[in-house]
Amino acid sequence: MTDLSRGPAPLTAGWQRLALKDLCFSQVGPHIRPDERTVADYGVPLVLPRDLRHQRIARTEPVGLEPAKAQTLERYRLAEGDLLLTRTGTVGRCALVTGEQHQWLYTQMVRLRLRTPDPSLAAYLTGYLSAGPAQRWMERRSAGATIPSISLRDLADLPVLLPPPAEQKAIGDILAALDEKVRIHTQIAQATGEYRGLLADLLMTGALPPET
Repeated sequence: MTDLSRGPAPLTAGWQRLALKDLCFSQVGPHIRPDERTVADYGVPLVLPRDLRHQRIARTEPVGLEPAKAQTLERYRLAEGDLLLTRTGTVGRCALVTGEQHQWLYTQMVRLRLRTPDPSLAAYLTGYLSAGPAQRWMERRSAGATIPSISLRDLADLPVLLPPPAEQKAIGDILAALDEKVRIHTQIAQATGEYRGLLADLLMTGALPPET
């Protein structure tokens, strides 16, 4: 099992060991008070930490910012290929920003933006940061506080094991496909649970006779 904290180990031929800061610029999102948000599909959509699920952004409810407020936060706009990472509370949840979220805003997370745009590298990093070795590395550096938190300095030093470009793409594609399957099955399970609850209510009150 790979342990990123044990120091350099022999690398597979063609692989590199870099720090996250060698690949990405990092930017902590602004604190936006609940009373500054609009709970509606109006204005500029806002990504919250709870919206990061299965390495993608899936908003639990439509939350946005008034256009006037959004104009003061232009440097926090998202772009396709960015990554979002939670750095407090449940540290290390990450998600890839797609074209759907281009120009949205985010709050209380770290935005990682590749120094050189590369869709294959972005997909690979999403998988890498969500995998066990990187997750354990972040967990160790955020432990010991009442509310777990990892500093930008520590995050910047996170070791990244980087394969050649063709392998980056293959690994990213495989993990993204599996993430999509997980998302689909999660949605099916949620919908089935809701259906089961509704059906139970109808059956237990006599409103719907059971099939015979």
